[in-house]
Amino acid sequence: MGEIAGDLHRVADSLASSAQITDGLQDVSGNCAAVVTCLSELQATTANLVSEVQTLTVAVQAKTAVIQEEGRQRNRRHNHTRQLRMQAQTNLPYQQFHMNIYNFLYALDKINQNPYILPNITLGYHLIDSCLDTRRAVSSILKILSGPEKTVPNYTCTRHGKLAGVIGDHFSTTTIPIAQILGLYKYTQISYGSTDYTLSNRQEYPHVFRTVQNNHIYYSIVAEILNVFGWTWVGIFVSDNDTGDEELQILKRYLAVQEICSEFILEVNSKEESWFRMFVTLKNTYSRVGVLCGSFTVDFLIFLAHFETMNNEGIIILPPHYASVDDLTNGMKTSALQSEMALLQNLYDNDLSFSYNDTIGGLIMTMKQYLSVGVSSRVYYAVEAMAKALHDMNVQQKDITKRKINQLYHYISKIIYTFDMSDSVPFFNDIGEFVYHYKIINWVKDEFYFVPIDVGNYSLSAAGQQFYIDAQAITWNKRDNKIPVSRCSEICQPGTRKQSKSRIHSCCHDCVPCSEGEISNTTDSKNCIRCLEEEWPNEKKDRCIPKLVEFLSYSDDMSTVFASFSVLLCLVILFIIGIFISYVDTAIIKANNRSLSFVLLVCILLSFLCVFLFLGRPRDITCTLRVTTFGTIFSLAVSCLLAKTIMVYIAFTATKPGSYWRKWIGVTLPNFVALLLTCAQGTICLIWLSTSPPFSEMDTHSYQDKIVIQCNEGSVIGFYSVLGYMGFLAAVSFVLAFMVRTLPDSFNEAKYITFSMLVFCSVWISMIPAYLSTKGKYTVAVEIFAILASSAGLLSCIFFPKCFIILFRPGLNTQTDLLSKKNRQFY
Repeated sequence: MGEIAGDLHRVADSLASSAQITDGLQDVSGNCAAVVTCLSELQATTANLVSEVQTLTVAVQAKTAVIQEEGRQRNRRHNHTRQLRMQAQTNLPYQQFHMNIYNFLYALDKINQNPYILPNITLGYHLIDSCLDTRRAVSSILKILSGPEKTVPNYTCTRHGKLAGVIGDHFSTTTIPIAQILGLYKYTQISYGSTDYTLSNRQEYPHVFRTVQNNHIYYSIVAEILNVFGWTWVGIFVSDNDTGDEELQILKRYLAVQEICSEFILEVNSKEESWFRMFVTLKNTYSRVGVLCGSFTVDFLIFLAHFETMNNEGIIILPPHYASVDDLTNGMKTSALQSEMALLQNLYDNDLSFSYNDTIGGLIMTMKQYLSVGVSSRVYYAVEAMAKALHDMNVQQKDITKRKINQLYHYISKIIYTFDMSDSVPFFNDIGEFVYHYKIINWVKDEFYFVPIDVGNYSLSAAGQQFYIDAQAITWNKRDNKIPVSRCSEICQPGTRKQSKSRIHSCCHDCVPCSEGEISNTTDSKNCIRCLEEEWPNEKKDRCIPKLVEFLSYSDDMSTVFASFSVLLCLVILFIIGIFISYVDTAIIKANNRSLSFVLLVCILLSFLCVFLFLGRPRDITCTLRVTTFGTIFSLAVSCLLAKTIMVYIAFTATKPGSYWRKWIGVTLPNFVALLLTCAQGTICLIWLSTSPPFSEMDTHSYQDKIVIQCNEGSVIGFYSVLGYMGFLAAVSFVLAFMVRTLPDSFNEAKYITFSMLVFCSVWISMIPAYLSTKGKYTVAVEIFAILASSAGLLSCIFFPKCFIILFRPGLNTQTDLLSKKNRQFY
């Protein structure tokens, strides 16, 4: 048994070991599953990383290609810039500058061959290129003054060929230092291109003349051009020198006059940070127009060459002296100017067609085309003006010495030219400038060259300024060939006005609708225009239209209703009057003073007819009669009722034995009371009419879109006094009638007077707030309704019961039945 027990224990241990092995296998299986899951996630992550690496590789390759292309473009621009700078630093002039020399030589040759100008005197010349370098210009002018050998200030070593004057220079940068030196020796100078305004100072530069006008004229034309095309948001490019700073202030002054703002002002120089700033600005700018300001420099030429890469939709406005630069007019290799405008001056209808033989190259040049472009014509006229002044001086003084040469500028200021004008005018004005005409030229680039197209002109004469530009003739640099938009804000259409949203730039604004009663009939209106009192803006608020005229006319529906009721009630009254006349001797008519009853009926009839005074267009006469007539008539009617009520009270009191009131019984007292009370109302009306009578007026304030023709009461106190007096009579009648309403049957008309006065007071008390709260024709309608309602109340309450008895109960219309107790309640 012990062995069996041991065997059983070994079997149990083996089974336990098997269970542990099974658990271990399950754990291994679970771990393997986890490992497989991790491997799947790792494979997915690896695939994502590979995809991202591929995408990044493509982006890097694209960026590398862009950088390489930008590098190639930068190298091309750098090479072109270097070529331009090398060309500017050489001593060789541009082709157009070379043509200026040809014109200069031709002018001298023509003068020397003219036997009527400076006979027996031959004009010579020195030709020196300043190359836009002030140091070179100063050195050259000192060399001319001293002689060809050695430059010695204040000394001249030239025995022959005395210096008479200087023609030049082209640009202000070199002209001013030349003028400062020549001014010391009082030599006359005529510049053919300098536009600096400082040269117009005759105290500092009395010897300087110009065949060009100062830059104030040019910048005023620029501002006009910008204003014509609606370009109120522009950029300004300034040369980095004193001339640029001075001209910038001039330009800003004229832009401010036309309410044009500058988005940016950039200096054009050779600094790398300036070019980077310029590139970033032009890439992100909203303005599409740029204005060049200042003296011409090589940096400007480089800027224009690369302008297209910075902003391919921009427009550049060039000064006049830029038009003579060969790289601009004859086609730049990397030109950015697809369509720009340059201001060029030209004398109209010049017929200066000639040829000049270039002895160096044997080239025959046709000069007319150069006289109409750039400064060539100004060079010719400068030489001719100098020669004519020398001729006049030689005629008067016979011998031209150095001392006398200093007086040459007096003769130049007196030169007279005719040109195409009927009257001769001085060639130079008071500030030494030649006043000429401007042409506005659109430079359009074809395959290789820029082609000039005349699109307008500007002239300044004694008659004033004349400016013309043909926008349809301009070729723009857009495919649709439409005028570009260069604005900070949208155009404010007619009917709106500009509201500034920027304290810095007035050109940045919002468009807000005009206020009520105002219009704007132009675009970009700064202020709205208030219409006249008789006018009102149309729906678009772009023009004023006559206001609608409102009054209660006869054609109005309300007038038809009121007139119909008035006529109907008048017929009813006439019918009642006919009944009363037919039954005038019956007891019910005699019972309450039949004379007052007839007066009361006539007053009610006239009250109904007063309605027609309120209809139609108000006039002074109708306004005067409206309230006064109705007030007097209705006061008489109420006075009659009050007199009847008083007689009822007196008649009842007089029945007592020994009563004092018995002697007042009769028709005299009620007639007197009615007449007295009516005269009181008439007195009030007379005082009102004599002090401040009513009149017709046009009310333009109650309604914005229409004019109400109404009656002005004149005196408000008089108006309410009339109404107040009627109310007072009605109140007294109501109180007195209410007190005697229980008197004997033959006198009980008082209770009907009570009801009539109650209707009257209710109508007129409710009429007051309605009258004050309405306007225009509805105010008149309230008045008419009150008249009809109160008069109809009197008619129905006083006379309808009598007519009922007369017509339908004739048996009661006897004195016996009238006094019987049986019929007391009915009557």
